[in-house]
Amino acid sequence: MISFIILHYKNIDDTIECIESINSLNDKKVSIVVVDNNTLSSEDENRLNKYNIDLIKNDSNLGYAKANNIGAKYAIKKYKPEFICVINNDTVIKDKEFCNIIRDDYKEYKFDMLGPRIDTNKGESANPFPVYKNLEEVEKALKYRRDLVNIYSNPFSNVALNIYMGVKRLFVKPRHVDNGTVFEYNVALHGCAIIFSKKYYEKYKNIFYNETFLYHEEEFLYQRMLRDNLVSIYDPKLSIYHKEGASLNISFGSDERKKLLFKNKEIIKSLELLKKVIEEGKDE
Repeated sequence: MISFIILHYKNIDDTIECIESINSLNDKKVSIVVVDNNTLSSEDENRLNKYNIDLIKNDSNLGYAKANNIGAKYAIKKYKPEFICVINNDTVIKDKEFCNIIRDDYKEYKFDMLGPRIDTNKGESANPFPVYKNLEEVEKALKYRRDLVNIYSNPFSNVALNIYMGVKRLFVKPRHVDNGTVFEYNVALHGCAIIFSKKYYEKYKNIFYNETFLYHEEEFLYQRMLRDNLVSIYDPKLSIYHKEGASLNISFGSDERKKLLFKNKEIIKSLELLKKVIEEGKDE
């Protein structure tokens, strides 16, 4: 049994497309747990109830880690799965052999965590994921994000930044990240799709560090991997499509400044927690 955990937030059409992509796989030994962060209308719930899923409705928006931990605990208790596949609701699985590749990889590598190649609409998601690996990198990132919050908090400085970035784009090619082309061991994995084995989830109270709201969950898993000698692998034969940023776009619409302000404030909160975890050498 493979239990898929889908975190739903507002965009019901994406969630349904994700569910249907799982149902089309060449493997029926799957369960689907949808966790709603308090956004479902009665109409949306009726649409979901047409599918063979388990629906968990949170009373408030718990963010990424807490909500996925709730879904994982539910799936573990009810289904006792071989694997838990946590995927964003704005993802689609197109490879019909997705589950078979997971099982084949576990037979050979006995992984704790497995990440797929990520195809995107923008080319901004990639595996292996480029995490901050030490305190120096985290401190540098915190300073950068705090500077951005100061800029986005002021509409006038935000306009100045947009003008500067517009000019810069005329002379500097935009950053494009690529997925690895070869199989890799002991790497950080992108949070839009991570497969956890039973071997992993039996070791921890929560599959994710439970205190973050959004962003940088990957770094906490990477620190666990280093500390506890976990087997984390990236296999480009396994693939998923990610419609990057769909939830934030629905939440903030065309207000780019508010979206970036929210994003950077949440990143700062996560990085401050990450700093503490690295310093103390534990997360539970």
